[in-house]
Amino acid sequence: MKKTAFLAAALFAATTAHGAENGNGPAQVPYNCDFAPSCEVAPGIYGNLNAPATSKFNLSVGGFIKLDYAYNSVNFGHNYSQMSPQALPKTSSLANQRDQSVFSARQSRIWLKANGPALLGAKTSSLLEFDFQDTNAAATTDFLNPSPRLRHAYANLDWGKTQFLFGQTADIFGLAIASTIDFRGNGGTGFPGTRNPQLRVTHRLALDKNNSIKILAGVQTPYQDNNSITNTKGGPGGTNGTPGTAGAAGDTWGALPNFAGQVLFISKALGVSPGAAGLIQNPFTAGFFGIYGNQDVNGNARRVDTWGIGFYTFVPLISSTDGKSREGTLTFEGQIYEAANLVTVAGTSATAASLVGTPGNLTAAKGYGLGSQLIYYPVQDLGISVGYGRRGALNYATYKNNSNFEKFNESLFANASYDLNAALRIAVEYQHLKTQYGNPVNVTANNGTSPLAGTSDFGQANVGRLAFYYFF
Repeated sequence: MKKTAFLAAALFAATTAHGAENGNGPAQVPYNCDFAPSCEVAPGIYGNLNAPATSKFNLSVGGFIKLDYAYNSVNFGHNYSQMSPQALPKTSSLANQRDQSVFSARQSRIWLKANGPALLGAKTSSLLEFDFQDTNAAATTDFLNPSPRLRHAYANLDWGKTQFLFGQTADIFGLAIASTIDFRGNGGTGFPGTRNPQLRVTHRLALDKNNSIKILAGVQTPYQDNNSITNTKGGPGGTNGTPGTAGAAGDTWGALPNFAGQVLFISKALGVSPGAAGLIQNPFTAGFFGIYGNQDVNGNARRVDTWGIGFYTFVPLISSTDGKSREGTLTFEGQIYEAANLVTVAGTSATAASLVGTPGNLTAAKGYGLGSQLIYYPVQDLGISVGYGRRGALNYATYKNNSNFEKFNESLFANASYDLNAALRIAVEYQHLKTQYGNPVNVTANNGTSPLAGTSDFGQANVGRLAFYYFF
């Protein structure tokens, strides 16, 4: 079953299907072959189980090798090719005066998918996926020795119209994923794109043969303010929302998970067209997503709410002729949201800050985000994407105690990818990033190379990328 929420979060998950074993050896599988014009790279989500590996259950293994090269007009430090707008150096900083040329293979991935026995009439399956972009790795080692990072780890029970999922996968808040070479470069610009431990129930209500309503409800770990990990999250006393010291005003905690949901209208009447990176063909989708939670704050007499509401749409402007071919297709995808106190551990946050105000009277920092993109395939193997994302703070006056807060981050990108065959892809990209800071204060850490060094109130960067993929 197509699950739109999963599709948006797993667009870059690589997959192949190698053919079923038979008396003549592995059989070729349509849309995963090696001839010109080539079949689409990594069709579907995590592939089909045409050649399962030996296991207790049917098991498929896949992933991709990805080498990135990036030229950055500023120096992002050890984040190098996978940076984020939150790390954009001020124009008056030393880091802004230094450019950067780097290679990285950290975004390579490997996954395992299993289909298990049926339970109470439901098909059961699971997915475990890693990349090598652990942001907790020390800056002195993650250049050449990146650490594994858990992305997806979930089990799913599927009754056809209803599914029950438990584990870690795409955050319920936010569906659009930027169709960029660097998967993280738009996380702070209207494409939140996080993953979260959760329980979720999804039900599809059929209206007719072409139209349906998808309803999703779940509970998930409140990573948005990091309160399940540490009690030292900084309030306005922290610089740019960074953690403060234990016991400082701004510490947060809470005993309840966040509650989240989606209500989406899905129609096959317009056909299907490719999503980000051309890996998935999706039908027309439009609807709302939201989240709510609350937490205690050290020194506050009342709790602080965490919430968000947004609208998402996926439109096949020119649909696929057969539901598989990408040639001639054109897709629009976009979302917009308003949120409060949605700051994630990974930095791909819906809001730039968590709390505003004064000790004892701290409230949720509010913000908005929007992300949109066009994806065009003039021929089967050539994909072109252009997009824009922006995340901004609401009500600047409430940020008067927050130093170097991000008034807004924005990203403009354009890229092209070409599939040489079913396994090999090459892609190029240009991206322009800008961050506007409020209440600028010079931060002299790291001999002035800190992104927040300098007294200017904005930063910007031009980035060129080249990437090679090998899907397996």
